[in-house]
Amino acid sequence: MSRAVSLTLLLVMSGAPACAQERTSGPTASSRTPTTTRATESAAEIPRRPTSAAEAARQIQRALRIVKDTEATADEIAWAGHAEQLAVREIVAHPRWLPRVLDDLDASMRTQTRDNVTARLAFRSMHPSAPSELADELPAWRILAPPPALILKGFYREAERRYGVDWEYLAAIHLVETAFGRIRGTSVAGAQGPMQFMPTTWDIYGNGGDINDPHDAILAAARLLRANGFSRDKAAALYRYNNSSAYVRGVSLHAGVMQRRPRALLGFHSWQVYYLTQRGGVWLEEGYATRHPIPVDRYLERHPEALR
Repeated sequence: MSRAVSLTLLLVMSGAPACAQERTSGPTASSRTPTTTRATESAAEIPRRPTSAAEAARQIQRALRIVKDTEATADEIAWAGHAEQLAVREIVAHPRWLPRVLDDLDASMRTQTRDNVTARLAFRSMHPSAPSELADELPAWRILAPPPALILKGFYREAERRYGVDWEYLAAIHLVETAFGRIRGTSVAGAQGPMQFMPTTWDIYGNGGDINDPHDAILAAARLLRANGFSRDKAAALYRYNNSSAYVRGVSLHAGVMQRRPRALLGFHSWQVYYLTQRGGVWLEEGYATRHPIPVDRYLERHPEALR
């Protein structure tokens, strides 16, 4: 896409004060015999931010078991995805935790966790590091409920069949750019829609579709990647989508997670929108909407629980 790094992309960082998506319900109790370790929080409770490496490992292990369980309810998966995200964010904020976390995890979960942490560190490297350079206002956006994960997967698979772009890469881009379409707003670079197209690029690859329609935008992203040689060199095509080597690395790692474990899409789909500010990561829940930027301090006066 040959554009500057979009602010929307930088949201979906899991760095210390970083990214995500809207609030999701916790799992409800089940009367059936569980095949995995079930979460027991009430539907009104949200996952907690872990405060140690051991707690982060327990939270990831519990979350990934739920996502893997084909009998898990939508509420349970929503809780699990958010819980995994919070744990990954804290590991990124405390890199020395990672060896301990990996040691405490089941062997089958280590690669996924290592890759998600590494991806988030790559995205975090694209952010300013000095607190004074971070935002003191929240953006003029709306945060919406995303389309269901299975509907989106159908769009990704259609694009894969038509244009030869692996569906997992399209899903990873969608996650990183707008948290699966939760973010409705224009980036600081002028990119628009769920796959964050510059209008001039959309004119080339949009095929007359709607830049804000997820189906049209996903197919357009696949057309762009195919035109830039995705079948020959995935990394080079991704670089043309967003000219940052850190972006290429992060997207590729998240895509690899889904290639090994397709159900990981369900967990990623529940990752939340956190906006990186001078005060830390501010959770922009579903229903957040403003036409004008809002000073962070003013927002936190009314929503102190959003600072996480």
